[in-house]
Amino acid sequence: MPVPDPATYQVLALANQKGGVGKTTTAVNLAAALAAKQRVVLIDLDPQGNASTGLGISRAARGAGSYAMLVEGRPLAEVLRPTAIPNLSIVPADPNLAGGELEMVDLTRREMRLRDALAEGVTALKGVDWVILDCPPSLSLLTLNGLVAANAVMIPLQAEFYALEGVSQIIQTLDRVRAGHNAGLRLEGIVLTMFDRRNNLSEAVENDVRAYFKTQVYETMIPRNVRVSEAPSHGLPVTSYDPRSPGAEAYARLAAEFLRRHRARRRELAKAEGRDA
Repeated sequence: MPVPDPATYQVLALANQKGGVGKTTTAVNLAAALAAKQRVVLIDLDPQGNASTGLGISRAARGAGSYAMLVEGRPLAEVLRPTAIPNLSIVPADPNLAGGELEMVDLTRREMRLRDALAEGVTALKGVDWVILDCPPSLSLLTLNGLVAANAVMIPLQAEFYALEGVSQIIQTLDRVRAGHNAGLRLEGIVLTMFDRRNNLSEAVENDVRAYFKTQVYETMIPRNVRVSEAPSHGLPVTSYDPRSPGAEAYARLAAEFLRRHRARRRELAKAEGRDA
């Protein structure tokens, strides 16, 4: 099995076992914001297919996608397609993905299907900087495939009480995946979403999360913004739908902070290894 060159691209999974926390919205808009400067591939692993819809690919127009790649073994190059956003391609969630998980149970290397597909599709990923995975809001075999294939995980966290329980669950899941399948998996960070400074609870949740996770929590927070909610109905990320909206500007800042953190990590690794970054 060919092994992808880690210097070529990095795989970032967006995951949270709790739904409704802005996971897909963050995956789509972070991918679009990064594509302003780098080449990005978004893989929709969620049977709901909202990331595909949010990038203008209707259910009727999807054809072969992540199901065909993971279950049928179709090459990545065959299911990868461009979007309306320059430098951003997608592997959509095809209609069969909802039942695909049951089929995957009996397949060999069932938790490695995505990792293997990326390794075999390394030619199709030439020149790509980031592969972003939108995982389902559950601890499913599809989510496990995403975590096994990823270098790092970003956890979107809605600024409300019950979301704190969700983040503790996904942290435990990361520990189990490290122990059994992907020792190098790291927590990229936690991003607070749907933040409303007029709400005392939002600030209380922020304080609690920052007190516990400290620098693992991104400084950038994504505010509640109607434009963010409207954008998917137009098949566009908010960064294209209304780039001057507070939501779009927040995702642009998130992408910039993400890249700064990545560069800083590379410098630290290079220093530890005694070489130039």
